[in-house]
Amino acid sequence: MQFEVWAPQADRVTLQCDGVASALERDPERAGWWTGEARAQDGSRYGFALDDGPVRPDPRSRRQPDGPDGLSAVVDHGRYDWRVPWPGRALPGAVLYELHVGTCTPEGTLDAAAGRLGHLAALGVTHVELMPLCPFPGRHGWGYDGVALWAVHEPYGGPEALKRFVDRAHELGLGVVLDVVHNHLGPSGNYLPEFGPYFTDRHHTPWGAAVNLDAPGSDEVRAFLLGSALAWLRDYRLDGLRLDAVHALADTRAYPFLEELSAAVDALAAETDRPLFLIAESDLNDPRLVTPREAGGLGLHAQWNDDFHHALHTALTGESQGYYADFARAPFTALAKTLTGGYFHDGGYSGFRGRRHGRPLDRTRIPGHRLLGYSQTHDQIGNRAQGDRLSATLSPGLLACAAALTLTAPFTPMLFMGEEWAAGTPWQYFTDHPDPELAEAVRRGRRREFAEHGWAEDEVPDPQDPATRDRSCLDWSEPERAPHARVLAWYRELIALRHTHPDLTDPDLTDIKVAHDAEAGWLAFRRGDVRVAVNLGKETAEIPLGSRPARILAAWEPVRPGSGPGEDGLLRVPAESCVVLEQE
Repeated sequence: MQFEVWAPQADRVTLQCDGVASALERDPERAGWWTGEARAQDGSRYGFALDDGPVRPDPRSRRQPDGPDGLSAVVDHGRYDWRVPWPGRALPGAVLYELHVGTCTPEGTLDAAAGRLGHLAALGVTHVELMPLCPFPGRHGWGYDGVALWAVHEPYGGPEALKRFVDRAHELGLGVVLDVVHNHLGPSGNYLPEFGPYFTDRHHTPWGAAVNLDAPGSDEVRAFLLGSALAWLRDYRLDGLRLDAVHALADTRAYPFLEELSAAVDALAAETDRPLFLIAESDLNDPRLVTPREAGGLGLHAQWNDDFHHALHTALTGESQGYYADFARAPFTALAKTLTGGYFHDGGYSGFRGRRHGRPLDRTRIPGHRLLGYSQTHDQIGNRAQGDRLSATLSPGLLACAAALTLTAPFTPMLFMGEEWAAGTPWQYFTDHPDPELAEAVRRGRRREFAEHGWAEDEVPDPQDPATRDRSCLDWSEPERAPHARVLAWYRELIALRHTHPDLTDPDLTDIKVAHDAEAGWLAFRRGDVRVAVNLGKETAEIPLGSRPARILAAWEPVRPGSGPGEDGLLRVPAESCVVLEQE
């Protein structure tokens, strides 16, 4: 078997494979590369020693059976017999479901999560978005401190388990998206700097030195990241990737890495005859991110839209701390602006940032499905001090309003696992660092961060306490009980409407019309012939919709006879309730 590794600074490279050492030779065709042959098969353990140093795992390791610090293992992807032919499932018209493997079930494995995919198919979502799967220290964690960008966390089940998960999802008609982290790697088990200039001091990020996308040696670093991304899509038959915090990718080259990545993914889609897509997380509010390459953009297919979340969250909760402050000044106005224009911050002043922020999105060129809309995500729940969901403080009626706005908005909707039944479990920040110094640093840092916002130390869960993770696991008995069962039925009804009414997937942002009365607590918008009205207030709201006859498509609380649009043109919506209707 042929082995190779990029180690441009080494004078000698030794391969250790199944206990047998052999020297690698410089590749005369590729600067910095070392190659050699060795007897190996699927499962063979191997690593590389640079200049007689310790044996390290392969930077391109496909499997880490003993965790980030252990030897790599050979993976023969051809051994897996895929059961389901899969033509792919594109992003337009999709409903995504963000899922964390480690807390979806108490077992915390891909196989256990696969056993719950029938629930998602019945719910009506189209794609499962898995949070990061790359190996990270310990057994449990969020996954954003992963290393070995080509491998699957072994406690989750490793490569074979991911293939079984994808096969089962495809069998049920569900696409699979994976959250990948290119902007930094975890501090524990990260041996890349020993192999080459994977990081650069030219730029700095919240995690330290930046990934090297533009300094000397960056050609190979970019190829490393591109190869990893394409491997997930090709070897595991994934349908898309979510790119974590792309605003932290420092890149000054004329051909940006994200543009190069989007071109490579589009080429793979053409080669495999499957629709493939990239979804970015970005706080830049720069429409060039999702503008096609031929129109001068970077060509990514969609991005998370935190502005919609923040506007909705402030309207529902009244919270105004931190970045919510800009939205809390007039939350209904902010919500209306995001529904019609995508971004709230589109070049105006942001008090939170102390400067202007964002750029206007051209609604005539950018379809609505290129923005993801959501009322909850792992970030917006887990980065709260106690990991409390909206269900911890809001009534079922207000949760129903949040669902209605998310699932009928012009964006691609995304749910966070358990949201669909108003899960009573929190989703807290947890880690499992074996290194006691790192564990203590994370613990202190978390408590110090929230102490600055007035939280007592004993009110912030200890990330290293196993109970913190255990509390965050979904309780799958809840969907069968009140009030969870009613919320679940409401989500199913709304998702079914989205799939059956073309007006709700129309990507034209210019066709959205919004009206609201902040004092009365209501907001309504029009999409084609569909009208959506939500009343967040404590009293029945009278919402002017005109006198055209209307048919109720869905209502959280029964709309009494005579309370629909009549001679006075008013729709009367009960307190903390919502209605979706179709006018002739």
